[in-house]
Amino acid sequence: MKSLNDFPRVELGFFPTPIRRLNNISRILGTNVYIKRDDLSGLGLGGNKIRKLEFLLADALAQGAEVVFTTGGAQSNHAMLTAASCCKLGLEPILILMDRGVTEKKGNLLLESLMGTEVRFQDTDSYREIYAEMDRVGTELGRPYYKIPCGGSNALGTLGYVACAEEISRQEKDAGLSFRHIICAEGSGGTMAGMALGAKLFLPEARVHGMMVSEDPFDQITLDLMQGAADLLEADVAINADNYDLREMWGPGYAISSEEGAAAVTMMAENEGIFLDPVYTGKAFAGLIAMAREGAFAPDDNVLFIHTGGAGGLFAVEM
Repeated sequence: MKSLNDFPRVELGFFPTPIRRLNNISRILGTNVYIKRDDLSGLGLGGNKIRKLEFLLADALAQGAEVVFTTGGAQSNHAMLTAASCCKLGLEPILILMDRGVTEKKGNLLLESLMGTEVRFQDTDSYREIYAEMDRVGTELGRPYYKIPCGGSNALGTLGYVACAEEISRQEKDAGLSFRHIICAEGSGGTMAGMALGAKLFLPEARVHGMMVSEDPFDQITLDLMQGAADLLEADVAINADNYDLREMWGPGYAISSEEGAAAVTMMAENEGIFLDPVYTGKAFAGLIAMAREGAFAPDDNVLFIHTGGAGGLFAVEM
């Protein structure tokens, strides 16, 4: 099996991100709840996409790209962090976003404006159409360009969260801990797939729980991304769903606040002074709360919540 160090990476993040016990939340939920602060990962307002972008933008630079395209919804955290990373690396970001959600200049769109990022909206629900538009614009520009998919979720980007699992395994050892459950949001697939594959490789005692915040077919998306990342690593590991579960947490729909998600955001803020967002981490943490109240965790279990960021969207989405 290849080492993650065999793959080119650019240094963008502040790693390792800390793991801390949430003492008040643990008391409320009756189990040991820890949080991994990937919202403190570096550029922009932090977040999980930095780990993926370290691999993806290294590949862009290796291919001689001058322009980097990516996409997502109007308030995409990934798009904002791609722009921030490109600013640091001297690349020109162009964001072609779906004309869906909050399109006023607030939240992540305000941050992109501050960075001088070119943002174009396309009235479509089809990423195929958006990727075709990237090719059209890139050809028109006549400069070498690189396309990053929504969320940075392809096989190479998925390695970012395989690396995160390896990082957690070192932190476990240093702290004398063993995490029985790991909970993260699943919004485009790469974070969850990387954690699930990384757990197979580095955290065999852990079960990973992906909290689905949209209605995409994540049962297949997760396996496909795990397989792609495993192939890159030449890892001799069975790709299946035996170490993870998926839970529906999208509520009224993607990028729309849910009642339980808003309550989870409030619980975390009131009891720990940590801010989640209503689109991803709030809904994911709501899933953790529901599992605890259903009796899924024993009192002595160590449960790790991955805070994947999203603070920019907190200032754009109604709750």
